[in-house]
Order: sequence, then C-alpha cells, then structure tokens
Amino acid sequence: ADAAHPPGFYGDPAAPAALDVMAQGETLKAADYAGLPIARGGLDLPAPVDLRAPLLAAALLGFLLDAAATFLLGGRGAFGRRAATAPVLMIVAAVAIPVHGARAQAAPPAALDVRLAYVATGVPEIDRATRLGLARLSLSIADRTSLSPGDPVAVDPAHDELAFYPLIYWPVSLRAPVPTQAVRDRIGAFMRGGGTILFDTRDALEERPDGEPTPRNMRLRDILKGVDVPPLEPVPSDHVLTKTFYLLRSLVGRYAIGTTFVERLPPPDPRDLGRPVRPQDGVSPVIVTSNDLASAWATDASGAPLYPLTPGGDRQRELALRAGVNIVLYTLTGTYKADQVHMHDILQRLGR
Repeated sequence: ADAAHPPGFYGDPAAPAALDVMAQGETLKAADYAGLPIARGGLDLPAPVDLRAPLLAAALLGFLLDAAATFLLGGRGAFGRRAATAPVLMIVAAVAIPVHGARAQAAPPAALDVRLAYVATGVPEIDRATRLGLARLSLSIADRTSLSPGDPVAVDPAHDELAFYPLIYWPVSLRAPVPTQAVRDRIGAFMRGGGTILFDTRDALEERPDGEPTPRNMRLRDILKGVDVPPLEPVPSDHVLTKTFYLLRSLVGRYAIGTTFVERLPPPDPRDLGRPVRPQDGVSPVIVTSNDLASAWATDASGAPLYPLTPGGDRQRELALRAGVNIVLYTLTGTYKADQVHMHDILQRLGR
C-alpha cells in the first residue's frame, strides 16, 4: 500500500484482492523514544473535592445567625435576649462540630430516581420474566416520555421500605409463601399512603365467565386477606387509565382476553355526559389483571421478545407496552389527564 493505493479491497466485488498496510514478513514493534526529550507517565487527575458537608454547615450557620439577629432586633428587653439564647447556643454547637470529617449518609438508590419495583416470589423463572419485563418497560418509558426510570428493584414486603416506589408489580404465584398479617399491614399502609400495587394473576387462559375462581385468584384473596381493599370494577371505557398517555380500549399483555380491575369510580355526573374522562378519577391503590403483562414486555439483551403472545403479533406486544406506559404514568400523575380534559370548564369558572 502507498499514498496512491491506500489499504483496502480492490478488483471484482465477488472476489476482491486485499491490499494490506504491511508487506509480508513485516512485524510491529514498540516505538523507541530513548533519544528524545520525552517524559513518560500516566494521566493524573486531581481527585474531586466533596464540598457538600462544609456548604451545608455554612448554610446552617447562616440560617442560625439570621434567626438570632431576628430575635435580637425584634425582641424587647429581657425576652429578646432570652429568645436569642437558643439560636446562639445552636450556632456554637454547629461551629464546634468538625466539618471536614462529616460524611452524609448515602441515600438508597430508590430515593434518587423513579424506579419500578416488583415483589420477588422466589420462583426463578417468574422473577426473571418480571425483572426483564419491567426493565424493558422502563426503557420504553424513557424513549417515549420525559420520565427516565432507573433499573427495576426487587423488594420483599416483609423487610424493604415500600414508600420509595409509586408502583409495585406483584406476580401471583402458587409456589410463593402467603404473606403474614404483619406483611399485610405493611401492604395496607403502602396503599393508604398513595402507593399502587399491580397484582398480575397471569391466568387469563384459565378464567371462565361466571365460573369458579382460579387457584391464583384464590391465592390473591389469601394475600389480601385483612387488607382494606376498595371495591373493584373492570376498567371502564371512560377511565383515565385508558387515556393517561395512549388512547387504549383495553390493557393487554401476553394474553388479550383477561379483565383488568381498578377501584370502583363514583357514579358519573350527569353534567359530564359525552366527556371522555370522568373528573372524579383518582389513583387506584390496587390494579388486578390476569393478562401477564411482564412476560409481554420482557426481552433479552438484544431486544428480542422472550415469550410468545396469545393470540400474538407485534401489534399486541406494542399495545402491551402502551398499557404499561399508561399504568406507570397513571400512578404518577393521578387526575392530571382528567383535569386537562376539563380545562375549558375550569378556565370558564375562573373567568367568572
């Protein structure tokens, strides 16, 4: 190879001839810089300086000084001097605390960004499908919305703090142990505090209209025994859950025939006839489905789907992802979409 004939393939594309950089028999060896005024060394960068502790201490000191000055200037006589004593003592204590050795306690990862959580059942194949499904859903949410969730987190309701997670996916399994009453109490407290649990029985193919409850439905009743669960109903067509981000007729997953249940809505207002969303919509603390959502979302490292769908097709998998996006944004935004639908009336009322 030379300047006029750079390395590459020449000739017939069906049988090209390769022109190499090096001639046959040539070898590479390390460059010799012995005769040059060059100093060899690594790229050394200074370590970053953590200024959080001194800055926080300085902010606290400034706040206490301001409080002391306020008491002294606004007080009258002995009362003002006594009232200023407490902030002054706090200032002395703050200054006496060594700043450089202070280290802030690291916040748990879930407190730093939004993460989807799932209950680990202890069944490897179920937990793997759930983890990969929520990971794929998190990527889809990041691609399609302004929200960028972190990696999904497996939680144990008996020991882990649940308040960090707006939505917890719970695949119902007959091989997982039934929660104790103490765990049920934690579940109830999580739901009362504004959290939502998505229970997936994954048994849409076993359900029969007006038939006996399936074994996983019975297990779900055991899980929620003693928990204050609101009355549930199939997702109405005018529910905000079907319009949070995508306009959907149903929430499909690996199966498309199952029913999804949410908290029963109040009766519709006669004045809202013809409107696409009821203004009373809130966030249901419980969502129950049998369509096996996580398996429809799950993909491998290359993005290939892991589980077949029934009846199947790329369209159903896309609709399953859209259902997941709607569910997540529904738990985060609540009545936002309902309020937007009624924005015209809200503006009219404000104008009055």
